[in-house]
Amino acid sequence: MHEQNLRAALDALLDGLPPREATAAVDRLIASYRGATQTHAPVLRNAADAAAYAAYRMPATYGAASAALAALAARLPGWSPATHTDLGGGTGAATWAVAGTWPQGCASTVLDWAEPALALGAELARAALPGVSWRRARLAGGEEPPQADLVTVSYVLGELTEADRAEVVAAAARSGRAVVLVEPGTPEGYLRVRAARDALLAAGLTVLAPCPHDARCPIEPGRDWCHFAARVSRSSLHRRIKGATLPYEDEKYSYVAAVRPELAPSGEASPGEASPGEAAASRVVRRPQIRKGQVLLDLCTPAGELTRTTVTKRHRDAYRRARDTDWGDSWPASED
Repeated sequence: MHEQNLRAALDALLDGLPPREATAAVDRLIASYRGATQTHAPVLRNAADAAAYAAYRMPATYGAASAALAALAARLPGWSPATHTDLGGGTGAATWAVAGTWPQGCASTVLDWAEPALALGAELARAALPGVSWRRARLAGGEEPPQADLVTVSYVLGELTEADRAEVVAAAARSGRAVVLVEPGTPEGYLRVRAARDALLAAGLTVLAPCPHDARCPIEPGRDWCHFAARVSRSSLHRRIKGATLPYEDEKYSYVAAVRPELAPSGEASPGEASPGEAAASRVVRRPQIRKGQVLLDLCTPAGELTRTTVTKRHRDAYRRARDTDWGDSWPASED
C-alpha cells in the first residue's frame, strides 16, 4: 500500500515537471551520483533538482531500503520501532520504507541539509505519512540526532568526506537502538558499508544482516564485493532518460543492519564471541545457479567464511527449498 501511495504521489509530481527540465536535472544528478565526493553544498540545490531526484531515484532507494529493513525485521520478529530518525533522508524514501515494513505506525524524523528535498518530501508524504517531522540539519558537525529505536542512513555516505562519513556513522551508533545503512551496490559503495560495519561493531553493536556473523568480512576488497538486488518498476521518466524498454530494473545495493546488544535476539553472539545454542543461518551472497538436478548456493556462513554448497535432488526437501531461494535470502547452516 505504501509503495502504491508513493508511486501515485510521484506520478502527480511529474505532471507539473517540464520533461526537458527534468531530463537536464536528472543528467546532472547522475553525474553527481557517480562522480567525486562533494560536501560543500547539498546535491539537491533547488526544487527542480528535488523533483527530478524524487522521480528518478526515489523508487530505487525505497526498494533497496525496504529490502534491507525486511532483513532486519526477519531477524527481529515481533519487534517494531516506535521512533525513527532518517539521517540525510532527503525526500524520505527510507521513511516510506519504514512505514511499509512496520505499518502499525512509527514516529519518524527526517534530517537533511537540503531544504528543497525536505519541502518536497513533506509534500509527497502529506497524505500518506502525516506524522513525519522534517527538519533541516547538518549531518556532520551539527546537532546530535535524537535518540530513536531505529536510525537509517541510505544513499548518503557517498556524498560525504571520509571524516564526515565516520562522524555520521558514529552518531547513528550513539542515537539508534537499531541502525540500517544502505549504499549503492558498487565496489565503492560496498567499501563504505564495510567501513561503517567495522565502526558499528567497534561501537558495541551486533550485526544482524546481511552478515550471519560479527567476524571480519571474508571478501577480499578489489576482487569482489557484497551486494544484493531489488527489482524496481521503471517510471516513464526512467524509460525516457535511459532509452529503456523493460518496465523494471534491478537496483543493486549494499547494506548493513546492526543493533545494540539488548535488542539482539536471545542467544545472539556479542562482538567477538561465539554463538551458543543453535547455529544461525547462512546468507546467499550470489544469485543461485540452477542446473539440471542441482542448485549451487554461494554462502556467507556463521563462521565468517565464504563457501559454496551444492543441493541435489537426492536432498528432496532441501532441493525444493533451494530452488525457491533467492539472492540475499538466508539458508540453513546445515542440512540433513
